[in-house]
Amino acid sequence: MKAKDFLGITVLTPHIQNEGVADTLDRIVKAGATAVAVNTSVVAPSAEGEGSFQPPTDAGSSPRLLERKLWGKDALWLRSGPGHAANRDLFANSPYKPREPNDLTLSDGPIIGELIAEAKARGLKVFIQTSATAPPGLHDDDTPRLPDGRIPSNRMAATGCLASPAVRTYNRAWVQDIFAQYPQLDGIRPDWPEYPCYKLDEAFQDFNPHVKSWADEHGFDFESIRRDVLVFYDYIHGELTNNDLAAFATAERSQFAILDFYNQFPGVAEWFRLKAALSSGLLRDWKDAITTFGGPDKELSANAFILPFSYVTGLSPALAAKSCDSISVKLYAMHWSLMVEFWASALLKANPNLSETAVVPALVNLLDLANPDEGGTTIADYGYPKPDEPHPIALSVQGRKLEQAVSAARGQTKVNALVHGYGPLEDFKQRFEVALKSSVNGIWINRYGYLGDTKLEAIRELWAKR
Repeated sequence: MKAKDFLGITVLTPHIQNEGVADTLDRIVKAGATAVAVNTSVVAPSAEGEGSFQPPTDAGSSPRLLERKLWGKDALWLRSGPGHAANRDLFANSPYKPREPNDLTLSDGPIIGELIAEAKARGLKVFIQTSATAPPGLHDDDTPRLPDGRIPSNRMAATGCLASPAVRTYNRAWVQDIFAQYPQLDGIRPDWPEYPCYKLDEAFQDFNPHVKSWADEHGFDFESIRRDVLVFYDYIHGELTNNDLAAFATAERSQFAILDFYNQFPGVAEWFRLKAALSSGLLRDWKDAITTFGGPDKELSANAFILPFSYVTGLSPALAAKSCDSISVKLYAMHWSLMVEFWASALLKANPNLSETAVVPALVNLLDLANPDEGGTTIADYGYPKPDEPHPIALSVQGRKLEQAVSAARGQTKVNALVHGYGPLEDFKQRFEVALKSSVNGIWINRYGYLGDTKLEAIRELWAKR
Protein backbone atom coordinates (compact mmCIF):
# COMPACT_ATOMS: atom_id res chain seq x y z
CA MET A 1 0.00 0.00 0.00
CA LYS A 2 1.35 3.42 -0.97
CA ALA A 3 1.26 5.94 1.89
CA LYS A 4 -1.66 8.31 1.37
CA ASP A 5 -2.18 11.76 2.86
CA PHE A 6 -4.84 13.15 0.48
CA LEU A 7 -8.58 12.56 0.91
CA GLY A 8 -11.02 14.82 -0.89
CA ILE A 9 -14.82 14.84 -0.83
CA THR A 10 -17.02 16.47 -3.48
CA VAL A 11 -19.78 18.47 -1.79
CA LEU A 12 -22.40 19.95 -4.10
CA THR A 13 -24.00 23.22 -3.06
CA PRO A 14 -27.53 21.89 -2.34
CA HIS A 15 -26.16 20.02 0.67
CA ILE A 16 -24.30 23.09 1.93
CA GLN A 17 -27.51 25.09 1.53
CA ASN A 18 -29.40 22.47 3.56
CA GLU A 19 -26.84 21.66 6.25
CA GLY A 20 -24.86 24.88 6.50
CA VAL A 21 -21.17 25.55 5.93
CA ALA A 22 -19.96 24.78 9.45
CA ASP A 23 -21.88 21.53 9.94
CA THR A 24 -20.93 20.22 6.50
CA LEU A 25 -17.25 20.93 7.05
CA ASP A 26 -17.41 19.49 10.57
CA ARG A 27 -18.59 16.18 9.13
CA ILE A 28 -16.08 15.88 6.33
CA VAL A 29 -13.14 17.02 8.46
CA LYS A 30 -14.11 14.47 11.13
CA ALA A 31 -14.13 11.80 8.38
CA GLY A 32 -10.52 12.71 7.59
CA ALA A 33 -10.90 14.88 4.50
CA THR A 34 -7.96 17.07 3.53
CA ALA A 35 -9.70 18.63 0.52
CA VAL A 36 -13.15 19.58 -0.69
CA ALA A 37 -14.54 20.26 -4.16
CA VAL A 38 -17.64 22.34 -4.83
CA ASN A 39 -19.64 23.36 -7.89
CA THR A 40 -20.58 26.87 -8.99
CA SER A 41 -24.39 26.96 -8.92
CA VAL A 42 -27.06 27.11 -6.23
CA VAL A 43 -30.53 25.58 -6.26
CA ALA A 44 -34.02 25.51 -4.79
CA PRO A 45 -36.89 22.99 -5.02
CA SER A 46 -39.09 23.34 -8.08
CA ALA A 47 -42.26 21.90 -9.50
CA GLU A 48 -42.15 18.48 -11.14
CA GLY A 49 -40.58 18.67 -14.58
CA GLU A 50 -39.01 22.08 -13.98
CA GLY A 51 -35.22 22.33 -13.82
CA SER A 52 -33.26 19.13 -13.29
CA PHE A 53 -33.95 15.99 -11.31
CA GLN A 54 -31.59 14.96 -8.52
CA PRO A 55 -29.98 12.52 -8.20
CA PRO A 56 -29.21 12.40 -11.95
CA THR A 57 -31.43 10.00 -13.88
CA ASP A 58 -28.57 8.82 -16.15
CA ALA A 59 -30.76 8.66 -19.25
CA GLY A 60 -33.63 7.17 -17.28
CA SER A 61 -31.63 4.21 -16.02
CA SER A 62 -30.61 5.33 -12.53
CA PRO A 63 -32.47 4.16 -9.40
CA ARG A 64 -30.21 6.28 -7.17
CA LEU A 65 -31.53 8.00 -4.05
CA LEU A 66 -29.73 10.52 -1.88
CA GLU A 67 -28.65 9.44 1.59
CA ARG A 68 -28.37 13.04 2.76
CA LYS A 69 -31.81 14.44 2.03
CA LEU A 70 -32.45 17.79 0.40
CA TRP A 71 -35.39 19.76 1.70
CA GLY A 72 -36.57 16.53 3.36
CA LYS A 73 -36.47 14.42 0.18
CA ASP A 74 -34.14 11.76 -1.21
CA ALA A 75 -35.03 12.68 -4.82
CA LEU A 76 -36.54 15.88 -6.18
CA TRP A 77 -36.70 18.49 -8.93
CA LEU A 78 -34.47 21.54 -8.54
CA ARG A 79 -34.18 24.87 -10.30
CA SER A 80 -30.78 26.53 -10.30
CA GLY A 81 -28.93 29.79 -10.61
CA PRO A 82 -25.27 30.73 -10.96
CA GLY A 83 -23.43 31.09 -7.67
CA HIS A 84 -22.08 34.49 -8.63
CA ALA A 85 -22.65 37.22 -11.21
CA ALA A 86 -19.94 36.58 -13.77
CA ASN A 87 -17.91 39.41 -15.27
CA ARG A 88 -19.41 39.36 -18.74
CA ASP A 89 -16.63 41.54 -20.13
CA LEU A 90 -14.30 38.55 -19.82
CA PHE A 91 -16.48 36.66 -22.31
CA ALA A 92 -16.44 39.36 -25.00
CA ASN A 93 -14.54 37.10 -27.42
CA SER A 94 -16.70 34.05 -26.73
CA PRO A 95 -19.96 33.19 -28.53
CA TYR A 96 -20.99 31.55 -25.26
CA LYS A 97 -21.94 33.72 -22.32
CA PRO A 98 -22.20 32.85 -18.62
CA ARG A 99 -25.66 32.34 -17.19
CA GLU A 100 -27.44 35.46 -16.01
CA PRO A 101 -27.73 35.79 -12.23
CA ASN A 102 -31.19 35.27 -10.76
CA ASP A 103 -32.92 35.40 -7.39
CA LEU A 104 -30.98 32.35 -6.17
CA THR A 105 -27.67 34.02 -7.01
CA LEU A 106 -28.59 36.86 -4.68
CA SER A 107 -30.12 34.78 -1.89
CA ASP A 108 -27.84 31.72 -1.84
CA GLY A 109 -24.84 32.38 -4.06
CA PRO A 110 -22.60 33.78 -1.29
CA ILE A 111 -22.58 30.39 0.43
CA ILE A 112 -19.95 29.15 -2.07
CA GLY A 113 -17.48 31.84 -1.08
CA GLU A 114 -18.28 31.19 2.58
CA LEU A 115 -17.50 27.50 2.18
CA ILE A 116 -14.22 28.24 0.42
CA ALA A 117 -13.09 30.73 3.07
CA GLU A 118 -14.03 28.48 5.98
CA ALA A 119 -12.49 25.38 4.38
CA LYS A 120 -9.22 27.24 3.81
CA ALA A 121 -9.30 28.46 7.42
CA ARG A 122 -9.52 24.82 8.50
CA GLY A 123 -6.49 23.87 6.41
CA LEU A 124 -8.36 22.11 3.58
CA LYS A 125 -7.46 22.39 -0.08
CA VAL A 126 -10.40 23.65 -2.11
CA PHE A 127 -11.23 22.94 -5.75
CA ILE A 128 -14.00 24.03 -8.09
CA GLN A 129 -15.50 21.17 -10.09
CA THR A 130 -16.90 22.21 -13.45
CA SER A 131 -17.54 20.80 -16.91
CA ALA A 132 -14.58 20.61 -19.27
CA THR A 133 -16.54 21.17 -22.51
CA ALA A 134 -20.14 22.17 -21.75
CA PRO A 135 -20.68 25.95 -21.98
CA PRO A 136 -24.23 27.19 -21.36
CA GLY A 137 -26.52 26.57 -24.34
CA LEU A 138 -24.18 24.33 -26.32
CA HIS A 139 -24.77 24.83 -30.06
CA ASP A 140 -25.22 22.00 -32.56
CA ASP A 141 -22.14 23.31 -34.39
CA ASP A 142 -20.07 22.50 -31.30
CA THR A 143 -21.71 19.15 -30.52
CA PRO A 144 -19.87 15.87 -31.21
CA ARG A 145 -20.84 13.94 -34.34
CA LEU A 146 -20.83 10.36 -35.55
CA PRO A 147 -18.73 9.35 -38.59
CA ASP A 148 -21.81 9.80 -40.81
CA GLY A 149 -22.30 13.36 -39.51
CA ARG A 150 -25.24 12.72 -37.20
CA ILE A 151 -25.42 13.92 -33.59
CA PRO A 152 -25.82 10.85 -31.34
CA SER A 153 -29.35 10.65 -29.97
CA ASN A 154 -30.22 10.48 -26.26
CA ARG A 155 -26.69 11.14 -25.07
CA MET A 156 -26.16 10.48 -21.37
CA ALA A 157 -23.56 13.26 -21.06
CA ALA A 158 -24.22 16.40 -23.11
CA THR A 159 -20.63 17.56 -23.54
CA GLY A 160 -19.12 19.50 -26.43
CA CYS A 161 -16.56 18.95 -29.16
CA LEU A 162 -13.03 18.93 -27.76
CA ALA A 163 -11.70 20.69 -30.88
CA SER A 164 -14.25 23.51 -30.88
CA PRO A 165 -12.50 26.92 -30.76
CA ALA A 166 -15.68 28.41 -29.27
CA VAL A 167 -15.72 25.90 -26.41
CA ARG A 168 -12.03 26.47 -25.68
CA THR A 169 -12.47 30.26 -25.77
CA TYR A 170 -15.34 30.00 -23.29
CA ASN A 171 -13.29 27.74 -21.02
CA ARG A 172 -10.47 30.29 -20.85
CA ALA A 173 -12.84 33.13 -19.94
CA TRP A 174 -14.61 30.89 -17.40
CA VAL A 175 -11.32 30.05 -15.67
CA GLN A 176 -10.43 33.75 -15.48
CA ASP A 177 -13.84 34.52 -14.00
CA ILE A 178 -13.60 31.69 -11.43
CA PHE A 179 -10.26 32.87 -10.04
CA ALA A 180 -11.39 36.50 -10.05
CA GLN A 181 -14.36 35.49 -7.92
CA TYR A 182 -12.67 32.85 -5.74
CA PRO A 183 -8.93 33.66 -5.54
CA GLN A 184 -8.39 31.36 -2.52
CA LEU A 185 -8.99 28.25 -4.62
CA ASP A 186 -6.22 25.67 -4.91
CA GLY A 187 -7.32 24.52 -8.34
CA ILE A 188 -10.00 23.33 -10.74
CA ARG A 189 -11.29 19.84 -11.46
CA PRO A 190 -12.73 19.71 -15.01
CA ASP A 191 -15.06 16.78 -15.54
CA TRP A 192 -15.13 15.03 -18.93
CA PRO A 193 -12.01 16.51 -20.59
CA GLU A 194 -12.60 13.56 -22.96
CA TYR A 195 -15.58 12.03 -24.81
CA PRO A 196 -18.29 10.24 -22.83
CA CYS A 197 -18.85 6.60 -23.75
CA TYR A 198 -21.93 5.48 -21.83
CA LYS A 199 -24.04 4.79 -24.91
CA LEU A 200 -22.58 2.86 -27.83
CA ASP A 201 -23.08 5.85 -30.16
CA GLU A 202 -21.32 8.11 -27.65
CA ALA A 203 -18.27 5.87 -28.01
CA PHE A 204 -18.16 6.79 -31.73
CA GLN A 205 -17.75 10.53 -31.16
CA ASP A 206 -16.27 12.77 -32.66
CA PHE A 207 -16.36 13.63 -36.34
CA ASN A 208 -17.45 17.22 -35.97
CA PRO A 209 -16.00 19.53 -38.67
CA HIS A 210 -13.97 21.22 -35.92
CA VAL A 211 -12.18 17.91 -35.40
CA LYS A 212 -11.41 17.69 -39.12
CA SER A 213 -9.83 21.16 -39.04
CA TRP A 214 -7.86 20.33 -35.89
CA ALA A 215 -6.75 16.95 -37.27
CA ASP A 216 -5.58 18.48 -40.56
CA GLU A 217 -3.54 21.05 -38.65
CA HIS A 218 -1.91 18.38 -36.47
CA GLY A 219 -0.92 15.84 -39.10
CA PHE A 220 -3.82 13.38 -38.98
CA ASP A 221 -5.52 11.97 -42.09
CA PHE A 222 -9.05 12.75 -40.93
CA GLU A 223 -10.89 11.42 -44.00
CA SER A 224 -9.05 8.10 -43.89
CA ILE A 225 -9.87 7.76 -40.18
CA ARG A 226 -13.51 8.70 -40.75
CA ARG A 227 -13.92 6.17 -43.58
CA ASP A 228 -12.50 3.27 -41.56
CA VAL A 229 -14.50 4.13 -38.45
CA LEU A 230 -17.68 4.45 -40.52
CA VAL A 231 -17.08 1.03 -42.09
CA PHE A 232 -16.55 -0.41 -38.60
CA TYR A 233 -19.64 1.39 -37.25
CA ASP A 234 -21.79 0.01 -40.09
CA TYR A 235 -20.29 -3.43 -39.60
CA ILE A 236 -21.33 -3.71 -35.98
CA HIS A 237 -24.73 -2.23 -36.78
CA GLY A 238 -26.03 -5.02 -38.96
CA GLU A 239 -23.26 -7.41 -40.01
CA LEU A 240 -21.91 -8.68 -36.68
CA THR A 241 -22.12 -12.45 -36.06
CA ASN A 242 -21.79 -14.72 -33.05
CA ASN A 243 -18.69 -16.17 -34.65
CA ASP A 244 -17.12 -12.70 -34.80
CA LEU A 245 -17.67 -12.29 -31.08
CA ALA A 246 -16.42 -15.72 -30.02
CA ALA A 247 -12.79 -14.72 -30.46
CA PHE A 248 -13.26 -11.72 -28.18
CA ALA A 249 -14.97 -13.61 -25.35
CA THR A 250 -11.88 -15.23 -23.86
CA ALA A 251 -8.61 -13.74 -22.66
CA GLU A 252 -6.60 -16.39 -24.51
CA ARG A 253 -7.95 -15.54 -27.95
CA SER A 254 -8.94 -11.89 -27.69
CA GLN A 255 -5.43 -10.40 -27.78
CA PHE A 256 -4.86 -11.92 -31.22
CA ALA A 257 -8.37 -11.03 -32.34
CA ILE A 258 -7.72 -7.39 -31.44
CA LEU A 259 -4.53 -7.35 -33.54
CA ASP A 260 -6.45 -8.83 -36.45
CA PHE A 261 -9.17 -6.21 -35.92
CA TYR A 262 -6.62 -3.41 -36.28
CA ASN A 263 -5.38 -4.99 -39.51
CA GLN A 264 -8.96 -4.98 -40.78
CA PHE A 265 -9.76 -1.42 -39.61
CA PRO A 266 -6.40 0.40 -39.32
CA GLY A 267 -8.09 3.79 -39.12
CA VAL A 268 -9.65 2.87 -35.76
CA ALA A 269 -6.26 2.74 -34.03
CA GLU A 270 -5.37 6.10 -35.59
CA TRP A 271 -8.74 7.41 -34.39
CA PHE A 272 -7.81 6.46 -30.81
CA ARG A 273 -4.55 8.37 -31.25
CA LEU A 274 -6.43 11.39 -32.59
CA LYS A 275 -8.78 11.39 -29.61
CA ALA A 276 -5.86 11.17 -27.19
CA ALA A 277 -4.20 14.14 -28.90
CA LEU A 278 -7.45 16.13 -28.72
CA SER A 279 -7.92 15.45 -25.01
CA SER A 280 -4.32 16.24 -24.10
CA GLY A 281 -4.51 19.44 -26.15
CA LEU A 282 -7.67 20.49 -24.31
CA LEU A 283 -5.98 19.83 -20.97
CA ARG A 284 -3.00 21.94 -22.02
CA ASP A 285 -5.45 24.81 -22.63
CA TRP A 286 -6.99 24.30 -19.18
CA LYS A 287 -3.57 24.27 -17.50
CA ASP A 288 -2.43 27.38 -19.32
CA ALA A 289 -5.61 29.24 -18.31
CA ILE A 290 -5.33 28.08 -14.69
CA THR A 291 -1.72 29.18 -14.27
CA THR A 292 -2.26 32.42 -16.22
CA PHE A 293 -5.28 33.60 -14.25
CA GLY A 294 -4.87 31.73 -10.98
CA GLY A 295 -1.11 31.64 -10.60
CA PRO A 296 1.69 29.09 -11.04
CA ASP A 297 0.76 27.23 -7.85
CA LYS A 298 -2.86 26.56 -8.87
CA GLU A 299 -3.66 22.96 -9.81
CA LEU A 300 -5.34 21.18 -12.70
CA SER A 301 -6.90 17.95 -11.44
CA ALA A 302 -8.74 16.12 -14.23
CA ASN A 303 -11.44 13.52 -13.73
CA ALA A 304 -10.82 10.54 -16.02
CA PHE A 305 -12.55 7.38 -17.19
CA ILE A 306 -10.89 3.98 -16.72
CA LEU A 307 -8.90 1.87 -19.14
CA PRO A 308 -9.71 0.45 -21.66
CA PHE A 309 -12.75 2.75 -22.03
CA SER A 310 -10.26 5.62 -22.14
CA TYR A 311 -9.21 4.55 -25.64
CA VAL A 312 -12.61 5.67 -26.92
CA THR A 313 -12.93 8.60 -24.49
CA GLY A 314 -9.51 9.91 -25.50
CA LEU A 315 -7.91 10.61 -22.13
CA SER A 316 -4.48 9.00 -22.18
CA PRO A 317 -2.97 9.11 -18.66
CA ALA A 318 0.54 9.42 -20.11
CA LEU A 319 -0.38 12.40 -22.30
CA ALA A 320 -2.66 14.01 -19.70
CA ALA A 321 0.17 13.77 -17.16
CA LYS A 322 2.08 16.42 -19.11
CA SER A 323 -0.48 19.05 -18.09
CA CYS A 324 -2.26 17.69 -15.02
CA ASP A 325 -1.09 18.02 -11.44
CA SER A 326 -3.25 14.99 -10.73
CA ILE A 327 -5.68 12.65 -12.48
CA SER A 328 -8.69 11.21 -10.64
CA VAL A 329 -9.72 7.84 -12.05
CA LYS A 330 -13.44 7.21 -11.74
CA LEU A 331 -14.10 4.07 -9.73
CA TYR A 332 -17.74 4.10 -10.84
CA ALA A 333 -18.50 0.40 -11.01
CA MET A 334 -22.25 0.94 -11.28
CA HIS A 335 -21.67 2.83 -14.55
CA TRP A 336 -19.37 0.14 -15.93
CA SER A 337 -22.10 -2.39 -15.29
CA LEU A 338 -24.73 -0.15 -16.86
CA MET A 339 -22.60 0.21 -19.98
CA VAL A 340 -22.63 -3.55 -20.50
CA GLU A 341 -26.42 -3.28 -20.64
CA PHE A 342 -26.39 -0.20 -22.90
CA TRP A 343 -23.81 -1.50 -25.36
CA ALA A 344 -25.17 -5.06 -25.46
CA SER A 345 -28.75 -3.88 -26.00
CA ALA A 346 -27.66 -1.63 -28.87
CA LEU A 347 -25.72 -4.43 -30.56
CA LEU A 348 -28.57 -6.91 -30.17
CA LYS A 349 -31.06 -4.43 -31.63
CA ALA A 350 -28.80 -3.71 -34.61
CA ASN A 351 -27.97 -7.39 -35.19
CA PRO A 352 -31.13 -9.48 -34.58
CA ASN A 353 -29.29 -12.76 -35.24
CA LEU A 354 -26.84 -12.22 -32.39
CA SER A 355 -27.10 -14.21 -29.19
CA GLU A 356 -27.15 -12.33 -25.88
CA THR A 357 -24.83 -14.96 -24.42
CA ALA A 358 -22.34 -14.22 -27.20
CA VAL A 359 -22.51 -10.42 -26.91
CA VAL A 360 -22.25 -10.01 -23.14
CA PRO A 361 -19.16 -12.19 -22.49
CA ALA A 362 -17.37 -10.56 -25.44
CA LEU A 363 -18.05 -7.07 -24.08
CA VAL A 364 -17.14 -8.01 -20.52
CA ASN A 365 -13.83 -9.50 -21.63
CA LEU A 366 -12.96 -6.69 -24.05
CA LEU A 367 -13.71 -4.06 -21.41
CA ASP A 368 -11.88 -6.05 -18.72
CA LEU A 369 -14.84 -6.03 -16.32
CA ALA A 370 -14.43 -9.52 -14.88
CA ASN A 371 -11.79 -12.09 -14.05
CA PRO A 372 -11.57 -15.15 -16.36
CA ASP A 373 -14.58 -17.46 -15.99
CA GLU A 374 -16.24 -15.12 -13.49
CA GLY A 375 -18.24 -12.68 -15.60
CA GLY A 376 -21.96 -12.78 -16.23
CA THR A 377 -23.33 -13.98 -19.55
CA THR A 378 -26.61 -12.05 -19.81
CA ILE A 379 -27.73 -8.43 -19.60
CA ALA A 380 -29.63 -9.31 -16.42
CA ASP A 381 -26.28 -9.94 -14.73
CA TYR A 382 -25.42 -6.26 -15.17
CA GLY A 383 -27.34 -2.98 -15.42
CA TYR A 384 -27.69 -0.30 -12.75
CA PRO A 385 -27.62 -1.67 -9.18
CA LYS A 386 -30.33 -0.46 -6.79
CA PRO A 387 -29.32 1.53 -3.69
CA ASP A 388 -29.21 -1.65 -1.58
CA GLU A 389 -27.42 -3.81 -4.18
CA PRO A 390 -23.63 -4.25 -4.43
CA HIS A 391 -22.04 -3.11 -7.67
CA PRO A 392 -21.66 -6.23 -9.85
CA ILE A 393 -17.96 -5.75 -10.64
CA ALA A 394 -15.43 -7.81 -8.67
CA LEU A 395 -13.29 -5.90 -6.20
CA SER A 396 -10.15 -7.40 -7.73
CA VAL A 397 -11.17 -5.93 -11.10
CA GLN A 398 -11.71 -2.51 -9.53
CA GLY A 399 -8.27 -2.69 -7.96
CA ARG A 400 -6.78 -3.73 -11.29
CA LYS A 401 -8.28 -0.64 -12.95
CA LEU A 402 -6.53 1.62 -10.48
CA GLU A 403 -3.19 -0.11 -11.00
CA GLN A 404 -3.60 0.16 -14.77
CA ALA A 405 -4.08 3.92 -14.46
CA VAL A 406 -1.07 4.31 -12.17
CA SER A 407 1.06 2.33 -14.60
CA ALA A 408 -0.23 4.28 -17.61
CA ALA A 409 0.64 7.62 -15.99
CA ARG A 410 4.28 6.45 -15.79
CA GLY A 411 4.97 8.34 -12.59
CA GLN A 412 4.60 11.70 -14.36
CA THR A 413 1.66 12.93 -12.25
CA LYS A 414 -0.33 11.97 -9.17
CA VAL A 415 -3.12 9.46 -9.73
CA ASN A 416 -6.07 9.50 -7.33
CA ALA A 417 -8.95 7.06 -7.03
CA LEU A 418 -12.33 8.74 -7.46
CA VAL A 419 -14.56 6.45 -5.39
CA HIS A 420 -18.31 6.85 -5.86
CA GLY A 421 -20.34 7.05 -2.67
CA TYR A 422 -23.43 5.38 -4.13
CA GLY A 423 -24.37 1.92 -2.89
CA PRO A 424 -24.86 -0.03 0.33
CA LEU A 425 -22.52 0.55 3.26
CA GLU A 426 -20.49 -2.68 3.10
CA ASP A 427 -20.04 -2.46 -0.66
CA PHE A 428 -18.88 1.15 -0.35
CA LYS A 429 -16.45 0.23 2.45
CA GLN A 430 -14.95 -2.54 0.32
CA ARG A 431 -14.49 -0.19 -2.64
CA PHE A 432 -12.88 2.41 -0.40
CA GLU A 433 -10.53 -0.26 0.97
CA VAL A 434 -9.60 -1.28 -2.57
CA ALA A 435 -8.50 2.30 -3.20
CA LEU A 436 -6.65 2.45 0.14
CA LYS A 437 -4.70 -0.72 -0.65
CA SER A 438 -3.86 0.32 -4.21
CA SER A 439 -0.88 2.25 -5.54
CA VAL A 440 -2.81 5.50 -6.08
CA ASN A 441 -1.51 8.67 -4.43
CA GLY A 442 -4.77 9.73 -2.84
CA ILE A 443 -8.56 9.42 -2.89
CA TRP A 444 -11.49 11.60 -3.89
CA ILE A 445 -15.01 10.54 -2.92
CA ASN A 446 -17.94 11.47 -5.14
CA ARG A 447 -20.11 12.67 -3.51
CA TYR A 448 -21.29 13.90 -0.11
CA GLY A 449 -24.98 13.37 -0.95
CA TYR A 450 -24.49 9.58 -0.90
CA LEU A 451 -22.49 9.62 2.34
CA GLY A 452 -24.84 9.04 5.24
CA ASP A 453 -23.47 9.35 8.76
CA THR A 454 -22.61 5.63 8.91
CA LYS A 455 -20.53 5.92 5.73
CA LEU A 456 -18.76 9.01 7.02
CA GLU A 457 -17.88 7.12 10.19
CA ALA A 458 -16.66 4.17 8.12
CA ILE A 459 -14.45 6.53 6.11
CA ARG A 460 -13.03 7.97 9.34
CA GLU A 461 -12.21 4.52 10.73
CA LEU A 462 -10.67 3.19 7.52
CA TRP A 463 -8.70 6.36 6.79
CA ALA A 464 -7.31 6.39 10.34
CA LYS A 465 -6.01 2.83 9.88
CA ARG A 466 -4.40 3.41 6.48
